[in-house]
Amino acid sequence: MKNTQVEVIVEDSGTGIEENKLNNLFNIGANLNTTGTKGEKGTGLGLILSKEFVEKNGGTMRVESTIGSGSRFIFSLPLAPF
Repeated sequence: MKNTQVEVIVEDSGTGIEENKLNNLFNIGANLNTTGTKGEKGTGLGLILSKEFVEKNGGTMRVESTIGSGSRFIFSLPLAPF
């Protein structure tokens, strides 16, 4: 059987993430409190949980970001056989 995966890309046009923060984005030990484009506060816990869920189901997750242009969160999961 062919190993087929689905890839999902979630993209925004926000402020972007600084390169020095990208390495710790999925690290629960890193204190990455941030403020969003509309002043909302975040801890990044949702990203950590999402990555853990994806990896526990055989997938991968990564992020690409450019300051001033936004971010892209990309995850892939294997398709279940029908």
